[in-house]
Amino acid sequence: MKNILLRRPVLAWALYDWANSAFATTVMAGFFPAFYSFLSEDLSASDSQFWFNMTLAGSSILVAISAPVLGAIADRGGSRKKFLATFAMLGVVMTAAMAWVNAGQWELGLIFYALGTVGFSGANVFYDSMLVDVSAEEEFDLVSAYGYAMGYVGGGLLFAVNVMMVGKPELFGIESAGAAVKLSFLTVAVWWAAFTIPLLMGVKETPTAHKATRLQAVREGLAQLAGTFREIRQLKVLVGFLLGYWLYIDAVNTVIKTAVFFGDRILNLPAQGLMVALLVTQFVAFPAALFFGWLGKRIGPRPAILIGLSVYVIALIYAWRWLEDSGDFYVLAIAIGLVQGGVQSLSRSLYARLIPVSKTAEFFGFFNMVGKFAAILGPLLMAMVPIVISGADERDSIMALSILFFAGGFLLWRVDVDAGIRAAKEMDDDTPDVA
Repeated sequence: MKNILLRRPVLAWALYDWANSAFATTVMAGFFPAFYSFLSEDLSASDSQFWFNMTLAGSSILVAISAPVLGAIADRGGSRKKFLATFAMLGVVMTAAMAWVNAGQWELGLIFYALGTVGFSGANVFYDSMLVDVSAEEEFDLVSAYGYAMGYVGGGLLFAVNVMMVGKPELFGIESAGAAVKLSFLTVAVWWAAFTIPLLMGVKETPTAHKATRLQAVREGLAQLAGTFREIRQLKVLVGFLLGYWLYIDAVNTVIKTAVFFGDRILNLPAQGLMVALLVTQFVAFPAALFFGWLGKRIGPRPAILIGLSVYVIALIYAWRWLEDSGDFYVLAIAIGLVQGGVQSLSRSLYARLIPVSKTAEFFGFFNMVGKFAAILGPLLMAMVPIVISGADERDSIMALSILFFAGGFLLWRVDVDAGIRAAKEMDDDTPDVA
C-alpha cells in the first residue's frame, strides 16, 4: 500500500484534493456565508437568503449542465489536464478577488463566489476522471480514498489556521477579524494554486487515440454527448448504480449542509463551537477515508459503501433520539467523519470500474452532474415532515433522510459489479477509432 501511495503520479494527483479542499472548507463551509451576511446587511433577511440560494442553485445548474459537454470535448481532444488547469485558475482568481469586496457590495461578492464555485466544481470533473491515469483498476479504491484523505487534511489544516486568524487576529498582526477573513480568502487562493502544480507537472494523461484538433474536439465532443445518453441506457448496471448513488449522496449532502444549522437551531451552539465540530469532522475523516480505501480493497467497494450508509442511519437515529448538548454534537461529528470520505471515495472508485475507459471524462461529467443535482430531495423531505405528519417537529424531520439512505442502499445492493465491468469493457471494445 505504501508503495502505491508514494508513487509520484498518485501523490501529485492526490495533492490536488489537498489544494482545492481549502476552498470547500474555508470558503464554502466556513467563512463566505458569514461574510455574505456582512456584505448584505442592508438587505432584509429574506432577500439576502433568496439571492444567496439563487446564486448557489445557478452555479450548480451551470456546472451540472456543462460538465458532460466539457467531459466529452476533453475526451476527444485529450485535454483533461488543460481543462482542469483552466477551471482551477478561474476558482483561484475569483477566491482572491473576494478579498477586495467591501460592505454593501453583496452583488459583487456573490458573482465572485459563484464563479469560484464553478471553477471548483468544473475542475473536479477532470480531476475525478484522471483517477484512471494514475492507478490500475485494482488500485482505484485505495487511490480514490487517498485523494479524499489528503483533501480532508489539507483543507482542515488551512481552515484551522484561518479560524485562529479570525479568532485571534492580533496574534497574526492583523487589525481585525474582518480583515482576517479577507486575508483567509487570499491564503486559500495561494494554497489552491501552489498545490495544483504537482498534478500539472507530475501526471500524464492516458493518450487519446487519433487526438482531434480543438475545433474537431468541440464538434465531435458535442456529437459524442448526444450519443452518451443512448450509451448510458445500454449500461443497465451503471444506470442502477447512478440511481442509487443519486439517492444516498443526496442524503449525505443534506447532512453536510444542514448539520451546522441543526447545531445552531436545536442546540444553540456558538459559532466557534460549530467551527470546531467542522474541524473534528475533517481530521477524523482523514484516517477513516484511508481505512475505507483498504476496506474496499479487501471486501469490495459496494459492501464497504453499504457499511458506511448503515453508520449514517445509526447517526440519524442518534441525532433524533439522544442529541441534546454540544458533547452529543461532537459525537455526531465524529460519526459522520468516520464514513463521509469513505462513502464518497468508494462511490467514485466503483463508478470508475463501471464506465468505458475511453470515455472517462465524459462519463465522470455525468457522475458530477448527478452529484450537483443532489441535496434536493433531502431538504424537501425534511420540510414536508412537519406539514404531512401531525405533531412532527424539526427533530423528527431528520429521520426522513433515512428513506433516501435505505432506497439508495437497496439499489446499490442490487448492482452486479462484475456484470457492469464486463459491459463497460465490451463498450470499449466496440468503440471504433475516430480518424
